[in-house]
Amino acid sequence: MLRTHTCGELNISHLGQTVTLCGWVQKSRDLGGTTFIDVRDRYGLTQLIFNTDSDASLREKSRGLGREFVIKVTGNVIERASKNTKIPTGEIEIAVTDIEVLNAAKLPPFLIEDETDGGEELRAKYRYLDLRRNPIRNNLVLRHKMAQEVRKYLDKLDFIEVETPVLIKSTPEGARDFVVPSRMNPGEFYALPQSPQTFKQLLMVSGFDRYFQIVKCFRDEDLRADRQPEFTQIDCELSFVSQEDILNIFEGLTRHLFKTVKGIDLVELPRMLYSDAMRLYGSDKPDLRFGMEFVELNDIVKGKGFSIFDNAELVVGINAKGCANYTRKQVDELTEWLKRPQIGVTGMIYCRYNEDGTLKSSVDKFYNEDELTNWAAAFNAEKGDLMLILAGGADKVRKQLNELRLEMGSRLGLRDKNTFAPLWVVDFPLLEWDEESGRYHAMHHPFTSPKPEDIAMLDTEPGAVRANAYDLVINGTEIGGGSIRIHDRGLQSLMFKHLGFSPEEAQKQFGFLMDAFEYGAPPHGGIAFGFDRLASIFAGLDSIRDVIAFPKNNSGRDVMIDSPSTIAEAQMTELKIKTTV
Repeated sequence: MLRTHTCGELNISHLGQTVTLCGWVQKSRDLGGTTFIDVRDRYGLTQLIFNTDSDASLREKSRGLGREFVIKVTGNVIERASKNTKIPTGEIEIAVTDIEVLNAAKLPPFLIEDETDGGEELRAKYRYLDLRRNPIRNNLVLRHKMAQEVRKYLDKLDFIEVETPVLIKSTPEGARDFVVPSRMNPGEFYALPQSPQTFKQLLMVSGFDRYFQIVKCFRDEDLRADRQPEFTQIDCELSFVSQEDILNIFEGLTRHLFKTVKGIDLVELPRMLYSDAMRLYGSDKPDLRFGMEFVELNDIVKGKGFSIFDNAELVVGINAKGCANYTRKQVDELTEWLKRPQIGVTGMIYCRYNEDGTLKSSVDKFYNEDELTNWAAAFNAEKGDLMLILAGGADKVRKQLNELRLEMGSRLGLRDKNTFAPLWVVDFPLLEWDEESGRYHAMHHPFTSPKPEDIAMLDTEPGAVRANAYDLVINGTEIGGGSIRIHDRGLQSLMFKHLGFSPEEAQKQFGFLMDAFEYGAPPHGGIAFGFDRLASIFAGLDSIRDVIAFPKNNSGRDVMIDSPSTIAEAQMTELKIKTTV
């Protein structure tokens, strides 16, 4: 080894020792006849001291060291005169006797500091420099610890880690596939897996019983803060289990990670029906760090001559505690925020419960104070509260009110990143209607099993059929989802029929799986956690990018290596491909 110790290792117990360190120059300071240099590696930072009285030529050499130079130094551990209690090495410094520049460095385009002056785009271009910063490196260390604890937990429960193929067959449903041309099979393409779904089911048919994989998945979809074109799942499948077994095992994994990585003891995770989540929060991934549940008002506001309420399918609102002092300007600003195209609200009604006990609404022309008192009772409002109400089509207005609820939670400081509110959402619908295509789609995927007691409704009322499906939600983010699978060819064929597949299409796309079901497929089910999302929540981040070593931007580009890019014409010819761009 070129070094005897790391830059985060030395302390007062090493006084008098001769040591050799290697690392990057963080910064240097000249004070009279003395130069101080901080040298850094992934383990920490150590101060070096060069003194004219001790070695003038060595001190002069040290003054030529710029930021991010890679150096090797040898010297003696001495006690610092001015100690720094904020770092583990803050009681000592190295009186340097020899220095070697291993590699000089250009001045970096931004400061390699915890608080940098580099913008997001610049840091993405020089991601290898951004990764030197403590916050980013610490995120990846956290991710590593989480991965190790996942493996430990699952290994103890007899799960086997199995790698599944990356070059697979393109299948419909879900997001768009990334496709890969086959040189040896001209005109044919592989697809990159959106998940290992069919392979993990085939492993159950193979008798592997308990499988897991920390696996790369690929989806060609529009990006946002919690999406990347390539992402990582903790993918799991089990045989001879019920939904209850899976919830218990993976609640155990969740609690294990919180305990071992964050030092947090989680209580038993609550469970919520999908129907209740939508009714009370307008979302299948409710943020339970705060209340502000929806209150439906149809029974007490209709029939008073206010057409917006009278003509609405649903009138529903939330109680913003302590917000009666919002000015008209603040309420108008909130209304304009709701009118943005991505939310699409046409207007908002409000009612203040003033500290003097009076009630004042934006629709006083239609509702007297006695009627507003009924509103306040429905909301369990108290003096100082502000009731915010939307009206419209039920599904649409619930989604809009969900956005308002989350925004008010943020404005009121109720979404603390150091508070964690996990829950299971269960009993999802099996199918959801798609207006554009005019047919039903699988809400999760085509292999999800309907609840046995609902199978008869597939022919009569398909939208009412419930799935043996479940999601793990933490702080309003879907972290994982899974289901009990179909393991019978007949039922799987019926499912494909209701999804609009002809028997020939189903056989072409999924015949290999249905054929396998005829050779003794066991009952099975599973779950997949979004590992990047889970790591970002543990790190207290809004975006998953900073828990990924080399992420893509919102356009799906890696600006560091300039990818995607064109390829040589010779490669295109070899692959028998032409572009029309």
